[in-house]
Amino acid sequence: MKIISLCPSNTELLAYLGMLDYLIAVDSHSDWPPSICKLPRVGPDLNIDMEKVEALKPDLVLASLSVPGMERNVQELEKRNIPHIVFAPNSLHDIAEDLLRLGETLGKKQAAQAIARRYCSLIETYRQLAANVKHPARLYWEWWPKPIFTPGKTNWLSEISELAGGMNIFGDVAKANVQSDWDEVVKRNPSHICLVWVGVQTKKMNKDAVLKRPDAEKVEAVRAGRIYVLEESLYCRPSPRLLLGLKKLAALLHPSVFPPDDGMDPLLEY
Repeated sequence: MKIISLCPSNTELLAYLGMLDYLIAVDSHSDWPPSICKLPRVGPDLNIDMEKVEALKPDLVLASLSVPGMERNVQELEKRNIPHIVFAPNSLHDIAEDLLRLGETLGKKQAAQAIARRYCSLIETYRQLAANVKHPARLYWEWWPKPIFTPGKTNWLSEISELAGGMNIFGDVAKANVQSDWDEVVKRNPSHICLVWVGVQTKKMNKDAVLKRPDAEKVEAVRAGRIYVLEESLYCRPSPRLLLGLKKLAALLHPSVFPPDDGMDPLLEY
């Protein structure tokens, strides 16, 4: 079977199922695992070269609706009658369901079930540990600085926040993606700021930029020096790798409650 993945999270789902050998091309942003980096590219996830996709004659294309604008890819796939499946996850449960669905589709049902069990087990472990946190951290997640975009209640990062002993300060907004402004962030006064600019490498992000914003000194996270530049690949992609991000965040916020981050993927067998 010849498979093309149109976004990093779908590529990562394939990796967990051990199906990377079936990949013939990926989007421009897929970068994990490193073994896929030599594959042909079909463009960025919001501007896929559908002519190239069609020319490669895939048996299956893995599409997504996890980012606004991706619906154009699905429309083009339908118009060209290219076989595809579409994932649209917002929650940790959705990601497990996508893994199981893909496993069923590709004849890897048992492998998918085994990974899903480990995935759900770790989530439950962190849920129980988080119950011991007496003072949850108030987290502001910044997906993009101008204009400000941040996750809302129906996004996996609100769940990750709670599992790590925190709460998303925009968790009261019943959306997956929230456009806001810095004045509103100041008003909500986070105790921790997590910068995860989508598509931007950590080395190209500068947390000092936050210090230059109006009234930054009024924010507890700024006064306490709790501004973190985190790998967007561990927090912004709806794949099981989010649990790596969870381990890292929990150990950072509450080192006395959660185990130290060992950097090991809990879902992979080493």
